[in-house]
Amino acid sequence: MGESKPVEKASFLYSLRAVVWSFTGLRRKSDFDTDSAKLNPVHIVIAGLLVVACLIGILLSLVKFAVS
Repeated sequence: MGESKPVEKASFLYSLRAVVWSFTGLRRKSDFDTDSAKLNPVHIVIAGLLVVACLIGILLSLVKFAVS
């Protein structure tokens, strides 16, 4: 019969890379389909919070630089 291979889980760095690319909006449909089976939802939430914190930090730094 058709035995399917077990799907290996992605590392945190792979999840972080997927979140960063998703923030930019430059994801291919095939990558999204692959990621939906591999990614760990906990990793995605943590990576998303890290990326948002970095984005806010960068924006605040740019504003402080522009104002000073």
